[in-house]
Amino acid sequence: MSAAATAAVREVSAPQTRRFVMGALFIVFGLVLWFGFAQGVEADAVTTFGLTPGGVTTTLRDWTLQTRPALTVLALVCVFIGAVELVRGLGRFQNLALGLVVGFFVFGFLVWATAGKSMNLGGLLNASLDKAVPITLAALSGVLCERAGVVNIAIEGMMLTGAMVGAMIGSAAQNSMVGLVAAVAAGGGLGLFHGWLSIKYKTNQIVSGTVINIFATGITSYISALLLQSRPELNSPVIFPTFPIPVLSQIPVIGPILFLNNPFVYSMFFFLIVIQGALFFTRWGLRHRSVGEHPKAADTLGINVFRTRYVAVLLSGMMAGFAGAYYTLGSVGRFDEVMTAGRGFIGLAAMIFGNWTPFGAFGASLLFGFADAMSSKLAILGIAIPSQFLLMTPYIATMVVLAGVVGRGQMPAADGVPYEKE
Repeated sequence: MSAAATAAVREVSAPQTRRFVMGALFIVFGLVLWFGFAQGVEADAVTTFGLTPGGVTTTLRDWTLQTRPALTVLALVCVFIGAVELVRGLGRFQNLALGLVVGFFVFGFLVWATAGKSMNLGGLLNASLDKAVPITLAALSGVLCERAGVVNIAIEGMMLTGAMVGAMIGSAAQNSMVGLVAAVAAGGGLGLFHGWLSIKYKTNQIVSGTVINIFATGITSYISALLLQSRPELNSPVIFPTFPIPVLSQIPVIGPILFLNNPFVYSMFFFLIVIQGALFFTRWGLRHRSVGEHPKAADTLGINVFRTRYVAVLLSGMMAGFAGAYYTLGSVGRFDEVMTAGRGFIGLAAMIFGNWTPFGAFGASLLFGFADAMSSKLAILGIAIPSQFLLMTPYIATMVVLAGVVGRGQMPAADGVPYEKE
């Protein structure tokens, strides 16, 4: 058999194999819902979900479900979708079906965990969005940088520096906007330093990012112990208040979740739309992406590869600084050592999960945020499953994605490769 024929056979067999794997996976989800969850609850058990997010005065009636019938319906739907996938294939709707089945499975898990109890589902969704904000901003930082061909694993250090600088300057000025500008500037400065090492001197980009992370962790911890703990007036910034959007914030359930937030949440949605549009629908975005895919071809067409990449790392650092400011100026209201807790690295995982696209990264960030919020809620309910296993869920999902179960990621071709001008 010729090489061309072999390649053709592989192209045909790969979708077939994926179809059978996905179909079997859907059926397994359904069987787990039935045998693992539905059969383990009392026949007359009732699940109660509250629909009123915290911080609102109006209340909605609770949503009650008969636990076993609800789980049975969810299990049958998952098995049905799996059977259709095995027999006929869902084609271009395959990934949509995967999202639906995973959603049904997660909802079924919540129904089972809350059997005979009650959970504020509105509060869970609200907490999920809040926890997804810094992860999404970190992922956007990664998208801006890596789309131009520069790997930026220093997002964690940039976030941590932005959080500390924002707290100190915001406290000294007693102005949250001044603190925010300082945080963004600090992140941008570290971004330029990363670009100076990796673009001009062609330092290994992983090494450069690691150096920044180590430096940021050390210097922020040192300043915190030396200055912020002894002078609390430098660690008490004014946080941004919550702004309700008229009319929209009054929409039941989703209104308070989406339209009753601080400026960081609104800014996240703004940046999502702007970056998505700028990257894929403007001349600037085409040039930005070209230096991450084919820098030599871009250089031949007159695009300044070095300048474009410097702009990319600058914007990436500024976005990371903005993400770090969320902790001190939008959430906690003070700086604590290593308070970002690895969210910069999780943002990179969300970026990869989202296939280097802003809205894909946002969806992945919501998954991480939901898992984090759900682990806290279920710990309150006293579920026997350790919370650490729940926190593992998004990481397992990321590995599944990277293994190609939902399609292989399309990383920029020149990502992490220093450009040598001829």
